[in-house]
Amino acid sequence: MLGIGTKNLGIDLGTANTIVYLEGKGIVLREPSVVARNAKTNEVISVGSDARDMIGRTPESIVAIRPMKDGVIADYDTTVAMMKYYIDKTLGNNGKPYVMVCVPSGITEVEKRAVIDATRVAGARDAYVIEEPFAAAIGAGLPVMDPTGSMVVDIGGGTTDVATISLGGIVSSRSIRMAGDKMNDAIVQYVRQNMNLLIGERTAEKLKWDIGSASVEAAEEMGTTQVRGRDLVTGLPKTMQVSATDVSTALQDVVDSIITAIKGTLEETSPEIAADVIDHGIVLTGGGALLKHLPDVIADATKVPVFIANDPLDCVAIGTGESLKSIDVMKKK
Repeated sequence: MLGIGTKNLGIDLGTANTIVYLEGKGIVLREPSVVARNAKTNEVISVGSDARDMIGRTPESIVAIRPMKDGVIADYDTTVAMMKYYIDKTLGNNGKPYVMVCVPSGITEVEKRAVIDATRVAGARDAYVIEEPFAAAIGAGLPVMDPTGSMVVDIGGGTTDVATISLGGIVSSRSIRMAGDKMNDAIVQYVRQNMNLLIGERTAEKLKWDIGSASVEAAEEMGTTQVRGRDLVTGLPKTMQVSATDVSTALQDVVDSIITAIKGTLEETSPEIAADVIDHGIVLTGGGALLKHLPDVIADATKVPVFIANDPLDCVAIGTGESLKSIDVMKKK
C-alpha cells in the first residue's frame, strides 16, 4: 500500500454511473451516481448502490438525488460529496492524486470549469478533463493517434456523444441530450398515456433491458412481460402485461435523434475520413450501445458497418485511465 498516494485516478463521471480507474490497477470502483441526504441537515447518508435503492422509497426527511444531469453537474455540493466519497474509498488517506475526468464533448467552458473545481474540492491535487468520445475511442482500442479516421458513438445515461477522430484529436462531433435517461422517460410516458399506468424509473429501465429494441419490427417476436405500477384511474396498485412492441415504439424518438446526430456528424466530415469510416465502421460504446438491434438499425440508416466495442460500459473509464499516461502534457498546458 506504500506509495499508492502517488497513483492518479481516471473518473468517468456519468449521469447514471461513476466508474473509477486507478493507475496501474485498472477499474476499481463502479457505482451509481446517486447520493442520499438528510433533507433538514443536508448530511450525506449514503452514496452509490445503497442510495440508488432508496430512489422513490424515501420518507420526507431523506432525499435521494442524482447530482449529474445530461452529463453535467446539476447539484454542485452533492457532486463534490459524491466525488470525495469515491476518491476516499479508492485511495483512503494516501495523498492527493491527479485526477482525469471525462466530460461530454458539447459542454461549455463554464460547465467544464465546474467539473474541475468540484474535483479539486473533493480532494484532487489537480484535475484535468478529457472529452467522452475521445476517451471512449481510446478505451475501445481505436487508432486515435494514427492518420486514419475513426468514428465513435458513446451512448451514456445523460448524453450521446458522436465524434470522428484522427491524429489525436476530434475532427467533428455532436453531443445531444438524448440517451439512456430519455429512453427511460419515454417508456414511463408511453405506459402512462396508453395504459393509464404510472411506473417508476427503475421499472422503465428494467423494461428497456428485458424487452426493449431499437427496431419495432424485430420487437414483434420478443413477447410480453408483467409490469407493476399505480393505476391512474383507481389510484390502486395494478399489474399489467406490456409488450416488446410497446416498449420499442416508446423508444423510437430517442433512437431517431441518435441516428440524426450520427448522420449530421458524417455530413460535416471530410471525404477522406468518411472513406475511413466506411472501411472501419462505426464503434458504439456506453450502456445505450447494449439496446437490442441498435447496431442493425444504425447500419441500415447510415449504410455504414456498426460494431459494439468489447467493453462498452467501461470504454470511457478505460480511456480516461489510459490518458493518465500523458498527464505530464496536461500539466504543461
